[in-house]
Amino acid sequence: MTTDGLGQAAAARGGGLLVVGDVITDVVARYRGPLATGTDTAAAIRTVPGGAGANVACWAACGGGAEVRLLGRVGADSAAWHERELAACGVRPRLVVDPKAPTGTVICLVDNGEAAERTFLTDSGATLRLEPGDWSDALLGGVTRLHVSGYLLFSEPSRALVAVAVKSARARGVQVSLDPASAGFLREVGADRFLSLVEGVDVLLPSRDEACLLTGLSDLADAAGELSRLFPLVVAKQGAEGALLARSGAVYAHVPAVAATPRDTTGAGDAFTGAFLASLLAGATPEEAAAEGCRAGALAVERVGGRPPAPE
Repeated sequence: MTTDGLGQAAAARGGGLLVVGDVITDVVARYRGPLATGTDTAAAIRTVPGGAGANVACWAACGGGAEVRLLGRVGADSAAWHERELAACGVRPRLVVDPKAPTGTVICLVDNGEAAERTFLTDSGATLRLEPGDWSDALLGGVTRLHVSGYLLFSEPSRALVAVAVKSARARGVQVSLDPASAGFLREVGADRFLSLVEGVDVLLPSRDEACLLTGLSDLADAAGELSRLFPLVVAKQGAEGALLARSGAVYAHVPAVAATPRDTTGAGDAFTGAFLASLLAGATPEEAAAEGCRAGALAVERVGGRPPAPE
């Protein structure tokens, strides 16, 4: 089906979602600490498809209610695999194959203890080489929401692509959401610069660490309220403590988490975001959508990797 055909199909169902973001190969190593420096540590290791943008798209599509598209950049080394994996989740991929760089790779070190905390070693590869020339306004045909992965704000070419995509969406009345993506990378960019880069975003979905880093405040409720002076809606994700929703300078709702036994917390925030956006497209209120996000996050942490269960 052509891009125009995709737009007609989405419009017929009341609108679709376009995700612009990272497509990554995740190498997940689950171990029981501590790591034995200089020698071997036993681990269960799997290679799975990942990337914050791709994960969000898959969780948004897994309910089957909305049409979801994904724009990302990959290397020729794994382009066909990633395209198949995205399509299997119900996502319509638009993957630009980079002629020089390989697909980005993340090594996820997951503590196989009670909290299943993870540490990332990231090689962005082709991801941050996404550029304005990869954009087409036709991608927005029939789309009512654009979601951007904040990882794209950490290089000049992909920053320029984000600016073009957001400007195009705003001109068409398409709502824009963004997940800041990484507290570690945010520190490198700087809070003030990051906030200037995301002007025009309608919904910001930060984690606790990201919200506090962007505001300099230690209390998440205070940080979410402060950010909501800059963005119409802030949905602050706080893992096992649920989510806070803020507007006009104050938190107005707390959505509790769903109980889960964590195996791997990789992608839990992406699962929340994908389910949240899909619910908004289906007509849910932000509070209802956040509850769906919490349910998806609970399901995600009980799985290895950042993607939803494969359809039957």
